[in-house]
Amino acid sequence: MDLRDLKINLKALRDGLTKLSFDLDDTYFASFEADEVRGGCVHVDIDITRVKEDFFSIEVHEKGNVVISCDICLDSMNQSIEVKEHLDITFGDKTSEEDSLIVVNDKNGIFDFTWILYELLVLDIPIRHVHAKGECNPVMVKKLEEYSSVCNDKKTDRSIDPRWESLLKLKK
Repeated sequence: MDLRDLKINLKALRDGLTKLSFDLDDTYFASFEADEVRGGCVHVDIDITRVKEDFFSIEVHEKGNVVISCDICLDSMNQSIEVKEHLDITFGDKTSEEDSLIVVNDKNGIFDFTWILYELLVLDIPIRHVHAKGECNPVMVKKLEEYSSVCNDKKTDRSIDPRWESLLKLKK
C-alpha cells in the first residue's frame, strides 16, 4: 500500500458524499515505529460528506485482523478488529486534533488519514490479549511455570528480616 493514497485533498472534494476504500496490509503497519501491531489485513471504508464549504463529516469503518503479541507467550497472534468512528473536519489557521473535531490547515487542505487510522485500530485492541486456551507456545508456558514456582518457593522459605522481627516484638 502506498501511504500517499491516505493523504486526501479535502478542498478538491465535491459537495455531498465521497466514498473511499483502502486495504491496510503489512507494509502499512511496518511504516510505524510502534511495535503494538506487527502486521495485519484491514479493510477501511471512509465516507466523507462535505456539509459546508469548510466543514466535513467523516465516517470511518475498519474491519479485519491485526497481528499482535500474546501477553503470555509473546508469540504472534491474530486479533479481529472492527472500528466505527465519526469525525468532523474543518479548515483553520492552525492544525489541531481535539476529540472528534480536527482542524486542517486551510492553505493546503490536505488531511493525512495514515496516523488516525492506526490510532483507531490500536485503541480497539483489548487491554489483555492472549491466545485461546492451549494455543500458547508450550516451551514458553513451561518456562513461565518453572519461574513462577521458583518465585513462590522463595516467598514461602523466606523468614522475616531480624530487624522487623524485633519491631514486631515491641508492638506486642
